[in-house]
Amino acid sequence: MNAPASEAVSSTCCARLDRVSKLFGSFAALRQVSVDLEPGRCYVLIGENGAGKSTLLRILAGLLRPSHGVVTVFGGRAPHAARARIGYMSHAPMLYDELTAQENLRYFASLYPGRACLSPADALRQVGLDPDLTRTFGQYSQGMRQRTSLARVLLPVPELLLLDEPFSNMDVESARQMVELLAGFRQSNRTIVITTHQRELAAPIADWVLRLHAGRVASFEPGSPETGLRLWGGDPGSPETGLRLRGGDPGSPETGLRLWGGDPGSPTR
Repeated sequence: MNAPASEAVSSTCCARLDRVSKLFGSFAALRQVSVDLEPGRCYVLIGENGAGKSTLLRILAGLLRPSHGVVTVFGGRAPHAARARIGYMSHAPMLYDELTAQENLRYFASLYPGRACLSPADALRQVGLDPDLTRTFGQYSQGMRQRTSLARVLLPVPELLLLDEPFSNMDVESARQMVELLAGFRQSNRTIVITTHQRELAAPIADWVLRLHAGRVASFEPGSPETGLRLWGGDPGSPETGLRLRGGDPGSPETGLRLWGGDPGSPTR
């Protein structure tokens, strides 16, 4: 069994969410989510639309702040204070159609003053693209657009990769190549968090698969024998304790997931 949450434990975490809830008006997008993410692991978030997957990623990226609870990265820093160490890839590619890939990446590298970034050419090579292509980004296939977007994310050499639907609109071969790229990044001790509706595509690199339902951690499945996800008080190698939320039965949807004493079946409490 692991020790309860402590400073010693937090120093080994890439990121920690402690009873994090996010409200949009009366709607609770996340409900008291508590989890540690360890270096060199891949976490796959699944769930229906509106389950809270993208909200969780945006909070980890420092683009949203929780309504309640605390989120820290890299041993205690707030995500918005460590954005250069976090790579976030959203649904939109966030690149300019009228520029080439190198021109796009050259611009985005300039947004990280004082941080040693990959060269645009090296970032493109890492994702399997030819840096000498003269076509503009708007002429790229969907698979090439996703790869270029990933290259943008990799420019500052982030330690935490947050990828929102990276396989969206990709053909099977392009998705397979994306998984192979991510497997290499995982082996370099980076933490990867992926949201996807295509769980089977991410299965080869998933240490843990978390299913969110109505903002709660509803279930989890280990993706490999050496699992990297720990919620306080649990043995990360045990499916009965690795996702335990304080004081409850990990198999129960009511376990430790109530929002301020509310009915766990209510979407607005």
